Amino acid sequence: MTPAARVQTAIELLDKIIEGAPAERTLTNWARSSRFAGSKDRAAIRDHVFDVLRQKNTCAALGNGQGGRSLMIGLLRKQGVDPADLFTGPPYAADPLTDDEQTAGDATDVVDQADWLVPHLTAALGDDFAQVEQLMRNRAPVIVRANLRKNDCATAIEELKEEAIIGIPHPASESAIEITENPRRIKNSDSYKDGLVELQDAASQAAIELLPLTDDMRVLDYCAGGGGKLLAMAGRSHAEFFAHDAIESRLKDLTDRTYRAGIKAKILKTAEISDAAPFDLIFCDVPCSGSGTWRRDPAAKWALTQSDLDEVVALQQDILQEAAAHVRPGGYLAYATCSFLNQENAEQIDAFLAQNSGWTQQYRKSWTPLDGCDGFFTALLQAPLA
Repeated sequence: MTPAARVQTAIELLDKIIEGAPAERTLTNWARSSRFAGSKDRAAIRDHVFDVLRQKNTCAALGNGQGGRSLMIGLLRKQGVDPADLFTGPPYAADPLTDDEQTAGDATDVVDQADWLVPHLTAALGDDFAQVEQLMRNRAPVIVRANLRKNDCATAIEELKEEAIIGIPHPASESAIEITENPRRIKNSDSYKDGLVELQDAASQAAIELLPLTDDMRVLDYCAGGGGKLLAMAGRSHAEFFAHDAIESRLKDLTDRTYRAGIKAKILKTAEISDAAPFDLIFCDVPCSGSGTWRRDPAAKWALTQSDLDEVVALQQDILQEAAAHVRPGGYLAYATCSFLNQENAEQIDAFLAQNSGWTQQYRKSWTPLDGCDGFFTALLQAPLA
């Protein structure tokens, strides 16, 4: 495909996404039905779509409109490309620019967030809001975690280098590696297939590094999902690990992932947790807005509503209370979100402590893209001894 044809395809896909189609599914369906497109074509079109979604308001301002065509015109201008060079007309390119499209709009002071979210984000980020918002317009770095059960960061970097994947240590965690060259090769690499590395943001790794893990613990990952946090914990401890998720289908890959990583974990259904309790440590990476990861999933920030946020905040409160009941006296409850928002982070911890006498906070910490990470929050709570 020519660069112009890639732009036209991105326009068509953006129109579908704007109408409500899920971005990831739209891209996947297009790729499956377009066998003529090579891997470079698919990657370029994906980049166009996600680059627009990360900075949709800016693209709309520069392109003078909200449709896929206007957004791509705006993106090209933002990237310093003259749209007229790629809007050259059929059979494969988009129609030439109209007279009205020849002039760029003004993107000064545009914020690439939904209007209703801006007060929440400014309250959470304070003086860092402008810098973080600017970084959220760009792609997130690709980070992998060295599996400390099998190697260390330096060894993993050398193993990856043998497959032409270049990485450097990330300062947030001793296990974190930022991939600077050929990140798309990771999932097909021997290092990944052999369980030497896993894809995981540096903030998640740093949060696990803070935990008071010891080998004699019984540890439950209460909202395990794909199991990334459990794998990270198991890289640092030979504790007895358990995994649970309210939606059991999310755990479908966990057995393969634990085998590849060289660890063991017992999956618990909801009805089995009480019999397996108490636990020394329960880690709750709760469902959240995902606002800290919107560089990776930019469509989500335009889809989130106030009612969605209210629902997930209520769910987080329920999960904290449910999990707390299964912590042994003097044991630990870790809470985490990939969110910037106070409602999901500090306010949740404050509310829990106010409602649960005797529980104490050991620490709370957050990360933002200014740390080279996704937005992430964690807190460690300790149960009363009696």
